Amino acid sequence: MRTPFDQVVREHGRTVLRVCRAALPAADADDAWSETFLSALRGWPELAEDANVEAWLVTIARRRCLDVLRRRHPIPVDQPPESASPLGNPQPPEPVWALVAELPQRQCAAITQHYLLGFSYAEAAALLGGTPESLRRAAADGMRTLRRRKEEL
Repeated sequence: MRTPFDQVVREHGRTVLRVCRAALPAADADDAWSETFLSALRGWPELAEDANVEAWLVTIARRRCLDVLRRRHPIPVDQPPESASPLGNPQPPEPVWALVAELPQRQCAAITQHYLLGFSYAEAAALLGGTPESLRRAAADGMRTLRRRKEEL
């Protein structure tokens, strides 16, 4: 018997939110989280009984985050605003995540999936493609680069 959808949201909501917040600012991440579960609810009846629900949700979340990033287009104006925004400047990401973002895509994805989201290398490989061993190697290479860059700071 299939798990009720509201239970799926309770079980995997935090993971989906971490994925969204790793890719987007908080306000956009919350919207992407909501859009993820709306999309998932639409596809829930057709999902195979033996599907990896968490991996499915993470894939949807990553796609929603990409959609949000694609929608961002600066709006040209003739005159800049006279005063600064009352919202202030967004906080920069934690230094370590800024360094992770500078890594090659495969290393960044491996570190994010394994260390941030807590997936095993096998689960992350199923999501990202490749073998668990290649993902473990990418994560190890990325961690070595991060340690070296940290020492340089």
